[in-house]
Amino acid sequence: MITILCSGSRGDFQPYIALAQELQKLGKTVRIAGGKSFEDFIKNYGIDFYPLLADYQSAEIDPKLLQDAQSSDNPLKMILTFNKMKNYVIGLTAEMFAACQGSELIVYHPGCTIGYFAGAKLGIPAILAAPFPMHKTTEVASLIAYGKTIMPKAVSYQLLQGMLWMAGKTGIEAFFKKEYGKLPEDFGSPFEKIDHAHPAIISCSNFVFPRPQDWNADIHQNGYWFVTEKDDYTPAKELADFLAEGEKPVYFGFGSVFDSTHQDETVTIIIKALKQTGKRGIISGMGAIDDLPENLLAINSIAHSWLFERISLVCHHGGAGTTAAGFKAGIPSVIVPFSNDQFAWAHRSYDLGVGAKPIYRKHLTADKLAAAIQYALTDTIITNARKLGHNIGTENGARDGAQIIADYLVR
Repeated sequence: MITILCSGSRGDFQPYIALAQELQKLGKTVRIAGGKSFEDFIKNYGIDFYPLLADYQSAEIDPKLLQDAQSSDNPLKMILTFNKMKNYVIGLTAEMFAACQGSELIVYHPGCTIGYFAGAKLGIPAILAAPFPMHKTTEVASLIAYGKTIMPKAVSYQLLQGMLWMAGKTGIEAFFKKEYGKLPEDFGSPFEKIDHAHPAIISCSNFVFPRPQDWNADIHQNGYWFVTEKDDYTPAKELADFLAEGEKPVYFGFGSVFDSTHQDETVTIIIKALKQTGKRGIISGMGAIDDLPENLLAINSIAHSWLFERISLVCHHGGAGTTAAGFKAGIPSVIVPFSNDQFAWAHRSYDLGVGAKPIYRKHLTADKLAAAIQYALTDTIITNARKLGHNIGTENGARDGAQIIADYLVR
């Protein structure tokens, strides 16, 4: 049994579902351990699930903290917010440790560093699996600084890794002192402890952020980890009819943790921008919205791989998963980053020539959104996006990552 430890929102889980799917194809028994609210979502893909009761959606976390986490627009705010949320992580640690027992191998998200220490304590090999590049390099700034914050590259990685380590450190410390009376011998951030016995795999396309030459050989980056969706999906009649009624629409989606207090303002901006550009649009993930004009449809969450083949442009918050899906689909992007690594993906999209210049959430207006849509739909951007989508299609990061895990088990 391979146990994958994961935490976060729906978008955080999807790459690990893809990894689990590929491990199953190799004949491995695999399960994902995560917050209980994700059970149906993960089992729907045929993946076994180990529910953790300390779920960020069901735990009694101050809603203001979640809002702060979603709007941390500079490294200091990010660290302060993560520090406030660390008490919630304490309850997760013991459950994650229990989930690891009896496993032949542990795969852990960088927010679940108990996986590293549980492996060492239980004599089980552990592999870091990161949904984004996070290891130190002199070639490019980390994802909390890229394109936005001027700071030395080394400092930017110290901040990124420090923030992720903070998410698990308190819980690990409390758990080991309670259960064993002392801390692990090598207690400390495990992110740079990568070697042949402790490899790491990264979900990222080398056509988006090339693998740095100064990473050690045991850090593997071979492409994004994309979920294989069921091929029997049938859209609702309303959606099918809307797609058939005119030119390909613009997609608007701002993640599974979108702050509903911004809904009315955001919808108004979208309506005005579409009127200025003469485009049609689809809003996803904001629930039911009343009194929308005929050129705009609101839908529930839907598989990006299906919908993005049928739209002209993707406007979103810059989550790593949505960004990757838009890039793979070969369509232009307009990214409105809210927090954390979203700014980096927004700037990278622009730097690659496949999207408009980022519009930070606090600066979003209908005029700016309309201008960004028009810019992103120019011939040059469309051509660049198609080329990037083709190149990403030559990679299979989930398959290659699963094979690395399988080979490691044999070794």
